[in-house]
Amino acid sequence: MNFIKKTVLTLFMAISLGAGSAIAYAEEAANSSAASISETIAHVEKGLVEVNKSDFSAAHLHLKAARSSAEHITGNEAIIKQANADVIQGQILSKQGDVKKAAAELNKAIALYKSL
Repeated sequence: MNFIKKTVLTLFMAISLGAGSAIAYAEEAANSSAASISETIAHVEKGLVEVNKSDFSAAHLHLKAARSSAEHITGNEAIIKQANADVIQGQILSKQGDVKKAAAELNKAIALYKSL
């Protein structure tokens, strides 16, 4: 009888700990995505400032970092895909030296990332 009680108690504790770690993991993933969004927005904004100053090499570095951090964002896939496309288009336009169009694309990307 004691063996059955100990076995049931052990199984109950194992299930409880397993459920607790799954909740902690889900919370960590949500916080990670929010941090990635903030990091991506910060890099795009810094890239926008550099584009407006016509410093395209610094802008390229910030936009590359933004694209890298955007890979860790979870949420609405259509919005993420469109925002990433706007960053890429802004990066292409900044390489071509078109400040106004690059700034417009980056502003659209910032608005989309903020909507997440």
